[in-house]
Amino acid sequence: MSATTILQTVAAVAKPWAALFSDSRVVSSTVTFFHLGGLLFAGGTAVASDRATFRALRGTPEDRGRLLVELGNVHAWVLAGLSVIFVSGLLLALSDVKTFGNSPIYWTKMSLVALLLANGALLQRTEQKLRASGLQTPSRAPKEQLWSRLRFAAATSMMLWTAIVLAGVILVASS
Repeated sequence: MSATTILQTVAAVAKPWAALFSDSRVVSSTVTFFHLGGLLFAGGTAVASDRATFRALRGTPEDRGRLLVELGNVHAWVLAGLSVIFVSGLLLALSDVKTFGNSPIYWTKMSLVALLLANGALLQRTEQKLRASGLQTPSRAPKEQLWSRLRFAAATSMMLWTAIVLAGVILVASS
C-alpha cells in the first residue's frame, strides 16, 4: 500500500473529526490549548530540570544527590505533559491529514519528537545508574562519565524542546 493510499484512507476515516474541528471554534481552541498547555507544562518542567542539572553539576556532591532525587520525581510530570501533547497533537494532525501528512515540516517535527523521547530515555537511564551507584564509590571515573552523559542529555533536551517549538511555529505559519 502506498503512502498516498494510506493518507487517503486515514483522511477518509478522520473526515467527521476534521469537519467538527473546522466547524467548531470551541473544539479547535480546546485542542490547541491542550497541545500548547502540554508543551508549556512538559517542556517547561523539563527545561527547568535541565537548568537544575547544570547548576548541580557545578555544585557539591550533596547538590548532585538532591538533583537525582528531583530528576526521579520530575519524569512522571514530564511524561504526563507529553501524553497530553501526544493526544492533542494526534487530534490536530487528524484535523487535516492531507496537509500534515504531506508536510516535510510536520515530519521534521515528528522526527525531533522521536529524538526528544530517545534523549529522555537516555537521561532517565543515566539518572537511574547514578542513583544506583550511590554518591560515594571507590572509582570516580565511571561516575564522571555518567555525569557528563547527564550534562549532554540535559543540553540536548533544551535544544530539542526549542527546535520542536520552532518547527511547530513554522508548521502553523506554512499551513
